[in-house]
Amino acid sequence: MSRYFYYLVFVNMVANVVASVPKILLEKKSEGAIVSMVLAIIIGMVLCYIVAKFFTSFPGQGLPELMKKYLPRWFANMLLLFVASAWYIAGLITLVTYSFLLKRFLTPDMPLVWITSIFLLFISYGILMKTSSVLYTIEFVLLCSTPIIVLIMIKSYTTPQLKWDFIRESVMHIYHVPSFSALSASTYLLLGGFNLIVFNRFFTKNHKITLKQILFIGMVGAGALFTTYFIPIGMNGFESVEMIAYPWISTSDTLRLELGVIERILFVFLILYLAISFLSLLIHWHVSLELFKSVLEFKRLKWKGKSVTPFLVIGLFWFSSIRVTKYLTEYQLTLYTSYFFNLLLCSLIVMIGLFWFILRRAKS
Repeated sequence: MSRYFYYLVFVNMVANVVASVPKILLEKKSEGAIVSMVLAIIIGMVLCYIVAKFFTSFPGQGLPELMKKYLPRWFANMLLLFVASAWYIAGLITLVTYSFLLKRFLTPDMPLVWITSIFLLFISYGILMKTSSVLYTIEFVLLCSTPIIVLIMIKSYTTPQLKWDFIRESVMHIYHVPSFSALSASTYLLLGGFNLIVFNRFFTKNHKITLKQILFIGMVGAGALFTTYFIPIGMNGFESVEMIAYPWISTSDTLRLELGVIERILFVFLILYLAISFLSLLIHWHVSLELFKSVLEFKRLKWKGKSVTPFLVIGLFWFSSIRVTKYLTEYQLTLYTSYFFNLLLCSLIVMIGLFWFILRRAKS
C-alpha cells in the first residue's frame, strides 16, 4: 500500500492523544476500558483492512464516483450528505478542542472566537488545495514532527515520575465488561483509513494491502492507544486522573528536558500537537468539502469562470464552527464527542455493508 495511506492512519492516531479520546477512556477506567481497547484494536484492524481492500479494487475513484455509478442518485446524494456532515463534525471536534487548549494554556487573554477564527483562516486555504497537495503537506509536517513525538514517548516511559504501581492497579480492572463508549473512542484512533473515500482519487495505481501491513498498523495503534491510556495514569495516579480536564497536558508538564533548549516539554508538546491537529482538521474538512461539492454543485453560481460552491460550503463551515465554539463548554464537548464516536462506529459498520453492495454491483 502507498505510504500516504499510512500517513492518513497515523495522523488520526496521533491527533487524538490530546483530544477527547483519553478523557473518555480514563472516565471508564473502572468500567472495562482495557478490554475495550483490546477489542478496538481487533475491530480497527478489520475495518482498516476492509476499507483498504475495497478501494484497491477501484483505483483512482472515490466514494462519490462509486455511489453515483452503482446506486440511485437520490439515495447516493442523501448518503453523501450524511458522510460529509460526519467528517465535518470530526474536524469540528478537533478545532474546538484545540481552541480550548490554546485559550487555557497559551493565549488566555485572547477571546475564544478569535482563536477559532485564526484556525479557520488557515484551514480554509488548506482544504481548497488539490488532494495531492494536501497529501504532500501531510507528509512534510508529519515527517518533521515524528522525531519529536518519539522523543516525548521515550521520555514518558523513562522518567522517574512514572509510577508503575498506578499502572499495575489499573490493570487489575481488566476483568470488567467492556464499555461501548470506550470501545468506540478507542476504535476511532484506527479509522484514519476511511479517509480513502476521497483520497483514493490520488491512488491511481492498483496497490495491494497485505496482512503484514495491517498487523503493522495494529501494532502502532496498540502502542498509541495504550500509551494514551496508561502514561497519564502512571503520572497522575489511578484515582485522581479522571478529574483532570486534559490528562496529557498535565502529563507533559511533569516532563523535563534537562539539557534541552526548552526545559519544559509542555510548550514543545502544545506546538507539536498544534501542527498535528492542523493536519487532522485539514484531512477531515478536505474530505467533507469534496463530498459536499459532489452533491451541492451550483453550476450557475460562478465568479470569473470558477464555481463559488466551495466558498459557500466554507462559509457554512465558518458560521457553524463559531456558533458551536460559543455554545459548548469543555464538559459538553467531551459528552457530545462520546455520542458522536458511538454513532460513527455504528455508521461505519453500515458503510461496510454499502461497500459490499457496491462491490457486488460492480462485479455483476
